[in-house]
Amino acid sequence: QVQLVESGGGLVQAGDSLRLSCAASGRTVTYYTLGWFRQAPGKEREFVGGIRWNGNTRYADAVKGRFTISRDDAKNTVYLQMNSLKPDDTAVYYCAADSLDNGGDRQYEFDYWGQGTQVTVSS
Repeated sequence: QVQLVESGGGLVQAGDSLRLSCAASGRTVTYYTLGWFRQAPGKEREFVGGIRWNGNTRYADAVKGRFTISRDDAKNTVYLQMNSLKPDDTAVYYCAADSLDNGGDRQYEFDYWGQGTQVTVSS
């Protein structure tokens, strides 16, 4: 089993930056795809971005150019750097891990999920 714990959320103003972290424990996730999803109030959870074991990344169109995912396998941790934040980015952000390294953007591809961290962007 893999446990994922997100941190780094908070309240920021539009245009600010924030970095989320997700620490994995229980197993090494070096060969997993690690992803970030978010759920805004009243909306379905959506894909934000993901990073494969080889470092290849993919992003949702809504965050492309503003958000960057990176991983530190020595720390079993994945990061989400969020720049130029907008009020529409307000959501609970979830970290997820895909043990088969599909590199996809579908929730069902991810085996393990964190509890989420709240990000609120004020205008």
